[in-house]
Amino acid sequence: MSSTMISQHIPDLDLITAYAERGDSFFSKVSPWTKFAALVCVILLVTLTRNLVVCAGLYLMVLLVYWSAGLPLKKLFAWYLLPLVFVLSLVGIMAWGEPGTALVSFSIAGVAISLSDNGAILVITLLLKAMISVTFSLFFLMTTRYRHFSGMISRLFPSPLDQIFLLAYRFLFLTLAMAGTMIKAVRSRGGGIIRSVWVQGRLFAEIFALVFIRSFERAERVNKAMNARGYQGSYVAGTGIPRPGWCGYGVICAFAITIAIVTWMVPGTGG
Repeated sequence: MSSTMISQHIPDLDLITAYAERGDSFFSKVSPWTKFAALVCVILLVTLTRNLVVCAGLYLMVLLVYWSAGLPLKKLFAWYLLPLVFVLSLVGIMAWGEPGTALVSFSIAGVAISLSDNGAILVITLLLKAMISVTFSLFFLMTTRYRHFSGMISRLFPSPLDQIFLLAYRFLFLTLAMAGTMIKAVRSRGGGIIRSVWVQGRLFAEIFALVFIRSFERAERVNKAMNARGYQGSYVAGTGIPRPGWCGYGVICAFAITIAIVTWMVPGTGG
């Protein structure tokens, strides 16, 4: 358990960074541009398709890629909780109004409510889309070294967005470390997140307010340290990024052709 780990269901930034920096799998040696292009293609296909079979096949593919890279499957399944709860909170109610063959029916206060086959397919499809996006995004982050990732941000985002993103990324580590320390203190005194919120909600709100105040103080000290080392308002990430080889360009073309074929031929794809 790292110092910044708050819950097993929240992605552990220290663990993600450790895999990114120390990973020696085949995918860690692939050009970051190739993996980024693949990520864009996967997100594009997930956005375009509503076909359950395509989503299921794509999920199995990205899960196989994630596993082949030597990344932790058990952690991944635990990290699914938050995005799945987010999706269910958005479409859980909408699914009950979808037309189709009723699977479950009941009435509340005289109002008939039913879950149709189309509603169930809608929920499953959106859950698969969420898991595909999370899995491949984590695969990209956990197989790309930070110096390459920061270099890509500097090249892709205009100033000052790149500066905000890069500094916010480092600030996030400070905030999570502070929150993790305080939650450890609560647990060591017999408390817990849910129990403390339920029993001592006001105290817990004060703790989180203190987390942000202390984090800003730390960020101020970090800023002063950066200024002492010559920082002049521009965080330059000029590290060279390996370019894709012929195989990398081939993979990118294969992804693009696959998206075009699926969009053209598979029902329920293409908006």
